Amino acid sequence: MSYPQTMQAKLTAGVLAVTAVAVLSSATGPAGASDTQTMAPDALIDALRGGGHVIFIRHATTEKDYADQIDAVMGDCSTQRVLSEAGWAEAKAIGAAFARLEIPVGEVVSSQYCRAWQTADLAFGDYAQNADLNFEPAEEYSEAQIATMRDRMTPHLSRVPAQGNTVLVGHDDPFEAATGIYPEPMGIVFVLRPKGGDGFEILGSISPDGWQDLG
Repeated sequence: MSYPQTMQAKLTAGVLAVTAVAVLSSATGPAGASDTQTMAPDALIDALRGGGHVIFIRHATTEKDYADQIDAVMGDCSTQRVLSEAGWAEAKAIGAAFARLEIPVGEVVSSQYCRAWQTADLAFGDYAQNADLNFEPAEEYSEAQIATMRDRMTPHLSRVPAQGNTVLVGHDDPFEAATGIYPEPMGIVFVLRPKGGDGFEILGSISPDGWQDLG
């Protein structure tokens, strides 16, 4: 996926930020990105057991990695990237870890892309699709399209759950537009503390292969 120069700079910095789990804060940065902590995975699990958080999951691993958002037809998986066998296993492992670690799950929301709702289905069973989590239909985004993805995504990251923890299963570009962080690799999980309005705090992340050591 390609970005205009300003977004490309964010992407490069965002890759580094994922390693350190640090939000890029600036006057021109994403409106919703506020404080960020670097909490260890065990501490994240303790926080999640208390509920009240938003969990963003980038969909599990796909068979191929390419930008399909221009030609993808919602509801037709043959026009989209789909989960690989490894991705199916990742999604199931995430769901099993939530159950084993007794993490309360409230609303589960996925994008309309097959790889996202497949991940949600395999991990949690019940879910609802929401176009707010979708890409803009372009490979090189305009500033307006980046702003659109940010404005659609931010309320979901900021909204305090009615019960348990809200789970969002989505994609790299909309998450980066809202936070300044590029979520790498596929299957990574970010834990956020929503503050209402357009505010949220990113507490940390758990890698796809990090769940087996928790608990």
